[in-house]
Amino acid sequence: MKIKDFNFAGKKAIVRVDFNVPLDENGKITDDTRIRGALPTLNKILNDGGSLIIMSHMGKPKGKVNPKLSLSQITDSVSKALGRDVKFAPDCAKAQDAAKELKPGEVLLLENLRFYPEEEGKPVGIDKTDDGYEEAKKEMKKSQKAFAETLASYADCYVMDAFGTAHRKHASTAVIADFFDKDNKMLGLLMEKEVDAVNKVLNNIKRPFTAIMGGSKVSTKIGIIENLMGKVDNLILCGGMIYTFEKAQGGKIGNSLCEDDKFDVALDVIKKAKEQGVNLIMGTDSVAGDKFAADADTKVCPSNNIPDGWLGMDVGPEAQKQFAEAIESAKTILWNGPAGVFEFDKFSAGSRAIAESIAKATENGAFSLIGGGDSVACINKFGLADKVSYISTGGGALLEAIEGKVLPGVAAIEG
Repeated sequence: MKIKDFNFAGKKAIVRVDFNVPLDENGKITDDTRIRGALPTLNKILNDGGSLIIMSHMGKPKGKVNPKLSLSQITDSVSKALGRDVKFAPDCAKAQDAAKELKPGEVLLLENLRFYPEEEGKPVGIDKTDDGYEEAKKEMKKSQKAFAETLASYADCYVMDAFGTAHRKHASTAVIADFFDKDNKMLGLLMEKEVDAVNKVLNNIKRPFTAIMGGSKVSTKIGIIENLMGKVDNLILCGGMIYTFEKAQGGKIGNSLCEDDKFDVALDVIKKAKEQGVNLIMGTDSVAGDKFAADADTKVCPSNNIPDGWLGMDVGPEAQKQFAEAIESAKTILWNGPAGVFEFDKFSAGSRAIAESIAKATENGAFSLIGGGDSVACINKFGLADKVSYISTGGGALLEAIEGKVLPGVAAIEG
């Protein structure tokens, strides 16, 4: 069922959102992007004449009640965003009466789902290596199902709108869907946009397709690189991970980041790129620093010849030109991970150049998807968020989707 075709009039809808928003020491929200992102879905339900039950997690309370992670702290902000009073249920598993009393147009926010270990479905107080772990796991799966059934009992229909948690098979993100028939469960408007954006870059590609993969470690990106290899025309690798590639090929990298146990992986990527006709671009020069600090002395040197005592901190001017050529001629662009230590202004030029090239390509008709915490922070830092096609809200979920993995939160709805 598509949410736009569903009429919520007279129905109670339980919606999984991602209101895991950052709070300051006084419990005040410092960035309400996630709340604003959920508004189209929540308002659709209310405007149709439905009543709304909102559920979310906050932080990692590990199955225990933690007042510092209580969603009661955000009730006023959610009320303000929706322009109506929001009631609060202080126990998400004991909200039957509050849900029953909801009238059309009314809103109920449930307490943090992760105050219950059943939400994540992980056995508590027992290690994977302990005797009895498998038995405890089975018991927890039963408890998780019962917890999901309780949540489902509050409503007539279920909406999944939390892309950031879609890669987890939690009670509220996937298991709950089993208690609704296919006509009464659906993806929210934010989830639909996320899923469509991923489909555009992976399955509905306009060529040339350029992917930019940054970050510090090959090990965290290898699954994505391998999945993209058969899809992209240009693959730009940048960030700290390139020094593993340079050293694997006999280069000198000074004190740069390196995973010595990943040389075979790096060489395999180079080999596969050649075999599959992928233009692999790593940038010929780097901006090196004499220490990892904002006030480091800098010098530009070849990426495969960094002096002892120096470390690669950003891509150099030649690399920026190489990247710009591959990005600005592309029709589909995916960016995940910065080109350098962009938090330090001295080493932000490479990431800024990538962002500017993506903005230029987008203006010329390319579809650009930016995802992963640091890339999103980059695009915001450089004030270019409104110059790209789509910025994903889901870090881990986006990466797993790009890696080609099935997301339980999507599969639970779409099958």
